[in-house]
Amino acid sequence: MQAVTTIGLDIAKSVFQVHGVDCNGQVVIRRQLKRRYVLAFFEKLAPCLIGIEACASSHHWSRQLLALGHDVRLMPPRYVKPYVKRQSRHLNSKAVWCSIARGTCLFDSRPR
Repeated sequence: MQAVTTIGLDIAKSVFQVHGVDCNGQVVIRRQLKRRYVLAFFEKLAPCLIGIEACASSHHWSRQLLALGHDVRLMPPRYVKPYVKRQSRHLNSKAVWCSIARGTCLFDSRPR
């Protein structure tokens, strides 16, 4: 498995969706994680860029991921919405990754 460089993380109530891509743009990780396994999953990964759609709980998760050494970027929902194709959990995490990959949006990168 190649090293993951960028991850789009879609936060939900109990199941999170992860979409990870390597430096060549190839999908390396595409999976669902239950809330209790999220930190254990990211502890095993090398530090990388993680994009999260800004919401009430995203600040909590970004603080947790920053403590593990990852670079976390929070994005307003209006920058993620154009990349959502339909109501699918996987596509929402891919939409978060797409908005990070473009690099044109402003980030609210400080967790509160």
